[in-house]
Amino acid sequence: MTYGCQTWSMTKAVGQKLRVAQRAMERKMLGLKLTDKISCKEIRNKTQVSDIAQYIAKQKWKWAGHVARLQDNRWTLRVTEWQPRNGKRSRGRQARRWRDDIVRTMGNTWTREAKDKEEWRRGAEGLILQ
Repeated sequence: MTYGCQTWSMTKAVGQKLRVAQRAMERKMLGLKLTDKISCKEIRNKTQVSDIAQYIAKQKWKWAGHVARLQDNRWTLRVTEWQPRNGKRSRGRQARRWRDDIVRTMGNTWTREAKDKEEWRRGAEGLILQ
């Protein structure tokens, strides 16, 4: 269900859909129905499965650190830093980009801060808690 999740751009709607699907799978694992009226916390305690949104945030953080530490000029690093500059912007709010979550947590200098692997791992908890 989370294959390639480190490259997703997480929005509230996507996060909500994933949580709903995870709760449905946990109920199925325990043989419960919605009409049984058992709270999500009780189900989570019984299954001992971690929250999918936290897992995705952790994977994304690890991938961002890996990409920032790349030494050669690979396409993953170039695509991460690329800024489109041609044409007109469409109306409305800007689309959510992959790096927006990381920039909001660590600031625009996240690529420099990711060079220190141990410090980057400690910073992961800030993103996961959001």
